[in-house]
Amino acid sequence: MIIYTVQSGDTVYSIARKNGTTPSRIITDNNLENPEKLTVGQTLVLLYPTLTYTVRGGDTLQSIANAYGVSLNELWRNNPSLAGSNYIYPGQVLNIAYETPPLGSIRTNGYAYPYIDRNILRTTLPYLTYLSIFTYGIRLDGTLIPPTGGDSELIAIAKEYGTVPLMMLTSLTEEGTFSNELVAQILGDEALANTVIDNALATLTEKGYGGLDVDFEYIPAQYAEAYPAFLNRLRERLAPEGLVLFASLAPKNSPTQRGLLYEGHDYGAVGDAVDYTLLMTYEWGYTYGPPLAVAPLPQVRQVLDYAITEIPPEKIFLGIPNYAYDWTLPFVRGESMARSLSNVAAVQLAADKKAEIVFDEQAQAPTFRYFERDPATEEVREHVVWFDDARSMDQKLRLLQEYNLAGGSVWNIMRYFPQLWLVLNSLYTIERIP
Repeated sequence: MIIYTVQSGDTVYSIARKNGTTPSRIITDNNLENPEKLTVGQTLVLLYPTLTYTVRGGDTLQSIANAYGVSLNELWRNNPSLAGSNYIYPGQVLNIAYETPPLGSIRTNGYAYPYIDRNILRTTLPYLTYLSIFTYGIRLDGTLIPPTGGDSELIAIAKEYGTVPLMMLTSLTEEGTFSNELVAQILGDEALANTVIDNALATLTEKGYGGLDVDFEYIPAQYAEAYPAFLNRLRERLAPEGLVLFASLAPKNSPTQRGLLYEGHDYGAVGDAVDYTLLMTYEWGYTYGPPLAVAPLPQVRQVLDYAITEIPPEKIFLGIPNYAYDWTLPFVRGESMARSLSNVAAVQLAADKKAEIVFDEQAQAPTFRYFERDPATEEVREHVVWFDDARSMDQKLRLLQEYNLAGGSVWNIMRYFPQLWLVLNSLYTIERIP
């Protein structure tokens, strides 16, 4: 794998010539919608298969997989243009193998809402060990609030690809907001907590989930001990059924970090209570905050440096963001609100505005600025965009091996980001659960 940064005057054709590949491969692998419109500073992932096969009449994807001793998921990962489908045609060239990923094997998780585009879901599932479906909330009587739109179809599709579906249980109310009052009531009332556990286990069994991902946010500090006790009781019920238990954790960098988001999460106690933890290592740059990278590498490292002192690394999944923000300047706290967009859309925006993408060496993330006339005021305003590309994803994903973590967890997979999956597939082998 080569991560190439577009220079002034580059075209897909000149880049292909310089790097011993073909324009069609660059376009297909990077899912370029407008290959004639490259942007200075944009990254392209260049891949070099070690074995290819040209489809012949009568071939099926399964027969090709059998002939070469690879799995269908491997073929889908090596050929993302298949979009997780079995459709092939004579003359089509398939990538059978690349060099063995150099950094070993990991487990992966991705979050999805039930309304995810099914093509995006099927394209992404071959890269995922687990799929967390967002989300079940909780009522004050301990009954559960099902995901809007239902979860049965996503569970079935995940199982088609050998991906383990995880039920999510969050402290979301019927109004769709995280509630510290709800958490306090559940953790402060053992009978109510047991009702929640009973209902969660019944739903897991009825729906055919393979495990539970608990995300209780804004836990009041006085319930920092009650929360892992709740998780312990959950695990005691789940383990005999062969169900795995995850818990999401706010991105702390010390045990004494202040704030409602952090004080109720005791890293060590939660880590002891569950099979895996998911570190939410993102949102330094966020909707209502000042312009910053979503997950600056130094801040992510600070969280990891602390986390591994409390939790065995083999129990940790690193949170990986899959979104970007566009801020209108000047930033005014309490008034400004950044616009969320996909990483692919961020590059398209830079191309449309003829903005040069700059890689910030400290944050290890790309950014650019542009000017736009505000249609409401006719005033020309400056914008700043922070996003992720192949370079920043390469840096984040390498942390998994550096810290000997269990894997990575992507929030979220609703928007397809080709370069994330290309880099992941080049660096690691994805573990599947038998």
